[in-house]
Amino acid sequence: MKKWEDLPEYMQIEEVRPYYDLLKKKGLSLFFKRLFDIVVALILLILLAIPMLVIAIMIAMDSPGGVFYRQERVTTYGKHFRIFKFRTMVSNADKVGAHVTTSNDSRVTKIGAKLRGARLDEIPQLLNVLTGDMTFVGTRPEAVRYVEKYTGAMWATLLLPAGITSEASILYKDEADLLDNAEDADRVYVEQVLPAKMEYNLRSLKQFSFWGDIKTMFRTVGAVL
Repeated sequence: MKKWEDLPEYMQIEEVRPYYDLLKKKGLSLFFKRLFDIVVALILLILLAIPMLVIAIMIAMDSPGGVFYRQERVTTYGKHFRIFKFRTMVSNADKVGAHVTTSNDSRVTKIGAKLRGARLDEIPQLLNVLTGDMTFVGTRPEAVRYVEKYTGAMWATLLLPAGITSEASILYKDEADLLDNAEDADRVYVEQVLPAKMEYNLRSLKQFSFWGDIKTMFRTVGAVL
């Protein structure tokens, strides 16, 4: 981890310091976390190469547009990166609607709905894990416009890489359903859903351990099944 004085100024606040001090003492767990990310991501990319190719072909045949979705997200220390996901919506979907998705969103393609249901659209994020922009377990990477709404301790979630899954992701796996009846999905997300998810994300930071991450991964598989 960076030295406290090397963090972005907006993270050098009283609310973030307790989380920083806790994580600073867990260097060994953080080392094994990164080692696990690299080894497992490489193995999975090899094993899933053919299924990924099949999914890519299905997406290309289903609707016009690229195979991947590369929206800008935010990770460690506020770094911006482009996330890899299989495209599940029509091209330029973020320009014709909210940045969050509801369960009956008309922008979702036929194949996209199936991929989302089984979380298969997340597989390409293994590439982000290899580059270090993401990790298997950590706070889900938010779009820039939502990170700009962070307050207080929320900034502490940027002390570690963004994650493919988390306890908050498991608990809010049906997030789209919660936004179905909202007149302004973006506003409801920022004012209600995001703060609630952050409570779980911050709790996970306080309780961080390598074996805790492994447990969360197994819970994720169970939730998807």
